[in-house]
Amino acid sequence: QVQLVESGGGLVQVGGSLSVSCAASGRTFSGHAMGWFRQAPGKERAFVAGISWNGDITDYADSVKGRFTVSRDNAKNTVYLQMNSLEPEDTAVYYCAAKNGIATMSLKDYDYWGQGTQVTVSS
Repeated sequence: QVQLVESGGGLVQVGGSLSVSCAASGRTFSGHAMGWFRQAPGKERAFVAGISWNGDITDYADSVKGRFTVSRDNAKNTVYLQMNSLEPEDTAVYYCAAKNGIATMSLKDYDYWGQGTQVTVSS
């Protein structure tokens, strides 16, 4: 089992920045690829970013490329999502997730999920 707890969400103005974190405990964190997903009201949960177990490979949804950066610190069992140039469309609950193997865009591939943290971008 891997337990995941997100933190760092909040309210930010358009164009602002916010960083959310995901702290892991339980089984070896460094052995898992990590993903960030988000779910806006009335919409399905969608892939935002993914990172390989050692941080060498990252991937992003087209909507956040160039604005968001995913990173991880295996010594701290934590994965981060730095969000810049935020837009109202980024408003959502942000979830981190863990899986064995490579990071993918499909939420069905992920075995462990956090409870989510709310990010609200005001215009």
